[in-house]
Amino acid sequence: MELPAFTSFMTLIAVGQFFAFSFLVGRARVKHNVPAPATYGNPEFERTFRVQQNTMEQLVFFLPSLWMFGLWVNDLAAGVLAIFWVIGRELYAMSYIKDPEGRGKGFMISMAAGAILWAGALGAIAYEEVSSFF
Repeated sequence: MELPAFTSFMTLIAVGQFFAFSFLVGRARVKHNVPAPATYGNPEFERTFRVQQNTMEQLVFFLPSLWMFGLWVNDLAAGVLAIFWVIGRELYAMSYIKDPEGRGKGFMISMAAGAILWAGALGAIAYEEVSSFF
């Protein structure tokens, strides 16, 4: 079995993006004087914090879906979909921090990429299981 190199690479990119969002939260804490463990106090800080938290919530769905797709369907296709997910999260972050009303496009891009990864992996695994009976 060949190792899924593109899936591996894009996993590191997605986790790196999350780390960058975490860094933005720390910077916003200092800029807006919101000491830990507070998670509210300044609207820009709160939006930055929500970007980081929402991305963490999405990673729980995205990473297993990415890996199952990469292993069961195709490494290259998984990596390309992951690129869309990362771009979507970046658009989401930039829009949400500026004005939460504009977050929809980035959110939809990342959700669509994640849903395709999940559905593709589920379909491939289900097909393999069903075909093993025949």
